[in-house]
Amino acid sequence: MANAWKREKQSQIFSNRNLLLIFPISLFLIFFFFLSSSRNSIPNPNFINQFSTQTLSIFTSFNPYDCLKSPQSYPVIANVVEGVRYPFLYSIADLGSLPDKPHKNIVRMMKGKPFRKPDISVTIQEVLEKMKSKNDDGYVVDVGANVGMATFAASAMGFRVLAFEPVFENLQRICDGIFFNRVGDKVTVFEAAASDRHGNITFHKLVGRLDNSAVSAAGAKLAFKSNEEIELQVRSIPLNEVIPDSVRVHLIKIDVQGWEYHVLKGASKILSRKGGEAPYLIYEEDERLLQASNSSAKEIRDYLSSMGYKHCSQHGTDAHCTKEG
Repeated sequence: MANAWKREKQSQIFSNRNLLLIFPISLFLIFFFFLSSSRNSIPNPNFINQFSTQTLSIFTSFNPYDCLKSPQSYPVIANVVEGVRYPFLYSIADLGSLPDKPHKNIVRMMKGKPFRKPDISVTIQEVLEKMKSKNDDGYVVDVGANVGMATFAASAMGFRVLAFEPVFENLQRICDGIFFNRVGDKVTVFEAAASDRHGNITFHKLVGRLDNSAVSAAGAKLAFKSNEEIELQVRSIPLNEVIPDSVRVHLIKIDVQGWEYHVLKGASKILSRKGGEAPYLIYEEDERLLQASNSSAKEIRDYLSSMGYKHCSQHGTDAHCTKEG
């Protein structure tokens, strides 16, 4: 009986005839599964550009950047940020020196850790926490958005954001973040440098750090400690020409490596709004960078005082300024 199994008739499940029937059915099922998965994985164009009909009707003077038409960034390295009350993800453009010295956030990610929280993200959320009851009828303006660390900190709280960024590599990463954070209805991006005049200005990008730039060549070298730079022409536009009087602005954050005075001059109509209608200001106040762009902290403070901003305080290299209600 031990060898009785040898006398049993061989199963016909895998006969040639059955294989001929199973093969096309399997191909059909694989194709159907792939098609269904592909449909689910393709971003909905309306999702990424949900702002277009709403925003273009308001900001008609300057068309927003179209993420759907932007070439995809690569490689895409994105992660959630640690230690913020309202979590978000962002995609990094600075990869460090691969493979020997990768960016610190890449090392963290490989260890299973989130990205280190950027100081500006924490600051933005702390300031906006006091304005949450107003987040349905106004905007946060992020000038010098970089890869969106302030933009996504605000949009994660439900605020609508106007992000100004002239550097192409950063625009790609902002588009990544819009998709990853599902905030196509909250974030509007402008491919431009905010300034005090409309036209073109020369920007300086640093070799090896193309995600960072400055209008002043000296300022770029001071900020990013590099001696090699690339010049490029970018569009400049005053905030006055983009944001109409009818649009409420809760907060303006400016980090433009010494060009802050020119951005503020170009926002004079917004800054001159009365009391509680005037935006809260956060701007970088680094005297070395300001002087490299032929301005100074005193010049900015005097200008803001003339606009009614009498209350300014220093937070590291940032200044926070408000008006009395």
